[in-house]
Amino acid sequence: MAESKTRFDEIREWVSEHKLRTVGCLWLSGIAGSIAYNWSQPSMKTSVKIIHARLHAQALTLAALAGAAAVEYYDHKAAAKDRYPKFLPPNNLSHKD
Repeated sequence: MAESKTRFDEIREWVSEHKLRTVGCLWLSGIAGSIAYNWSQPSMKTSVKIIHARLHAQALTLAALAGAAAVEYYDHKAAAKDRYPKFLPPNNLSHKD
């Protein structure tokens, strides 16, 4: 009987497999959204708009890195048995043989 994964589990798996891609996409969308918002403010100079967009993107990147760290922590906490790579021999085999 196959277990059906919840949407949260699917997203968590994808994020844990593609951490850098997730952080990069969040950074890119954050800077694009911030530039779009700042461009609607006519009273700001262009240099100030770019600085604000960079600051918003940095904050979003830090939040994404914290989220990736939380996912990594949750993975290690929840799946302690799968912590070691599959190419290592099982515990019952000795290297002295």
